[in-house]
Amino acid sequence: MHFAIPFPEIDPVIFTIPYVGDIRWYAMAYIVGILIAWWMAARAVRTPSLWPGEPPATSEQIGDLITWVIIGVIAGGRLGFVLFYEPAYYLANPLEIVMINRGGMSFHGGFLGVVMAALIYCRRQNIPLLQISDVMAYTTPPAIALGRLSNFINGELWGRETDVPWSVIFPGQAAQQCANALPGLCARHPSQLYEALLEGVLLGLVLLYLVHRRKVFFRPGVALGVFVGGYGLGRFIVEFFRQADAQFITADNAAGWVVTLGPLGVTMGQLLSLPMILVGLAFILASKPSHPQPSA
Repeated sequence: MHFAIPFPEIDPVIFTIPYVGDIRWYAMAYIVGILIAWWMAARAVRTPSLWPGEPPATSEQIGDLITWVIIGVIAGGRLGFVLFYEPAYYLANPLEIVMINRGGMSFHGGFLGVVMAALIYCRRQNIPLLQISDVMAYTTPPAIALGRLSNFINGELWGRETDVPWSVIFPGQAAQQCANALPGLCARHPSQLYEALLEGVLLGLVLLYLVHRRKVFFRPGVALGVFVGGYGLGRFIVEFFRQADAQFITADNAAGWVVTLGPLGVTMGQLLSLPMILVGLAFILASKPSHPQPSA
């Protein structure tokens, strides 16, 4: 019998506010992540040494942009889940598309939603899109780490079955869907924590180093490319350990592959991450140095 870690029973509800409702860890992760991103972005545009000339936006514009980003995250994340993962179900139940309180968000959809929100806002405010995208990329990893930690607390998006010593015995559907486990013992990879470390902590530390030590804001597009490509690579790797979404798993396809390449396969998460890796590399390779502008 191998060693496994019992799932820590953490209540998904932090506290309840009368006449408002439950405040959950997942919602708190969004709120705190956005506040951290706001603080980091505002501080970045107030630090002249990070820029070759004038910063791309003011602190006030960063605050306004955050509002647009929130709308993009929610709308894009929900529509991405509907279109990428369960289009047939929501086509049959269109009224449930707006019921985000029942869960169902896609990072890739949220990312596209943020891109669209930033594009609209920057065009309206005449803000250089590439530079502000670098700022947004630099400030996003903490929110990803917090989001994945809340996924772990909720006991969702668990990993595949395993016997590694750090495996976790998840309750609920994770235990019911185990193929080769004794009752009460269904050990899985804590893939949510893998993602928090790779896409949040590690990627965030890399961007902190590049921005503050290597001054990559002097090369517009590099920070954005590192974030997009780094997230795509991290997600692609974690998909080897993460349980595929239930709608892709069948008796003949227990791995949940959506594309088969001979004896191997690709999951939906990997399929959506491959373009991110390529786009990230393209931004890095196409970046050019922006030289300081002389004072008037």
